[in-house]
Amino acid sequence: MFDFLNPEVQVNHEMPEPQDNEYSEVAWGIPKFGEPIKQLNIPRPKVGDDDVKLDILYCGICHSDVVSGTNELPGFLSLYPCVAGHELAGKVVEVGKNVTDLKVGDKAGIGCFIDSCFNCPMCLDEQENYCFKMPTYTYCGQKTHGHVGGNQAIHTFGGYSGSNVCHQRFVFKLPDDMPLEKAGPLFCAGITMFEPLYNHGALEGKKMNIGIAGIGGLGTMGIKLANKMGHTVTAISSSERKREMAMSKGAHNYVATSDSESVNGNMASLNLIIDTIPVHHNIKPYLSMLAPGGTLVFIGMVVKPYEVGMADLVPQKKITSSGVGGSRVTKQMIKFCYENEVYSDIDIVTADKLNEIWAKLQKEGNASSTRYVLDIKASTK
Repeated sequence: MFDFLNPEVQVNHEMPEPQDNEYSEVAWGIPKFGEPIKQLNIPRPKVGDDDVKLDILYCGICHSDVVSGTNELPGFLSLYPCVAGHELAGKVVEVGKNVTDLKVGDKAGIGCFIDSCFNCPMCLDEQENYCFKMPTYTYCGQKTHGHVGGNQAIHTFGGYSGSNVCHQRFVFKLPDDMPLEKAGPLFCAGITMFEPLYNHGALEGKKMNIGIAGIGGLGTMGIKLANKMGHTVTAISSSERKREMAMSKGAHNYVATSDSESVNGNMASLNLIIDTIPVHHNIKPYLSMLAPGGTLVFIGMVVKPYEVGMADLVPQKKITSSGVGGSRVTKQMIKFCYENEVYSDIDIVTADKLNEIWAKLQKEGNASSTRYVLDIKASTK
């Protein structure tokens, strides 16, 4: 069984019965803080004029689900019952009268958030992930922006469930022949790695030398994407242990940061490094490998500050961060991954294995290249 950290703040709610504007749906979640994942029923909003109902067939299982469910994700307050899952893939079964881009029968997916203010500069640029008033997360989110229906007093529930209903802006059409079992992780690992590559020029036609630090579920997706974009890819890990795996995913070079010769042999060589490592680590080797004008992008959510001297940033080196992606870039990510057949390595499981998988992810994180995917229909048999 996975372990809870017993933080000071624990927010447990009683599950209310569905209101007239809701329906009951099967789900798998944590009823109260400290309890294991169980099958339960949750209220979902009925379809409104701008809404899409997605029959969920698959949902990716992310390490973020685990640290959210155990209430240990920095800056995120878990609310119970907690139904996790932000990598939803399925088929549209109902649409509201104002829905324009989706129809019944379409394949579609939902990612990490399902609402935002729509009015701030970031939302107007379809970068809802950076909404000034905070986006509403797919699970454990507060219904603050008015575009999520149903009981406004309860929080949102994620994709470990039979269906979901949300505003058309956050439901993304998928190609008819895209494999749905592989589509879910695109809305987490895919967009998380595509966003910084897109924002830092990897799709502008100029060949780059790109480093991917941390060779797990995110890192291997980053290697695949950067390779298909036509760049020279260097995988960066703490030891030689993941060399073979990294090279098999499309890396051209490999650096073990524990080996000074390996680092020194790649000094000032990388235009862009995307750092996926979720724990505090020594970033001096990464900065030394940046070329003049190069950028180090942090993906991993690390709370402890890093110490960086001005000399580490000479000449013209930059440090920045990135987090998932908004609707505009998500659509481009789907198109690119489909056309180039870029998907995460997956292992399909059923809900009776969720507690076991969460325990494994809690222990190992996303160290493996494999992303677990929950088969919803098989779980209900």
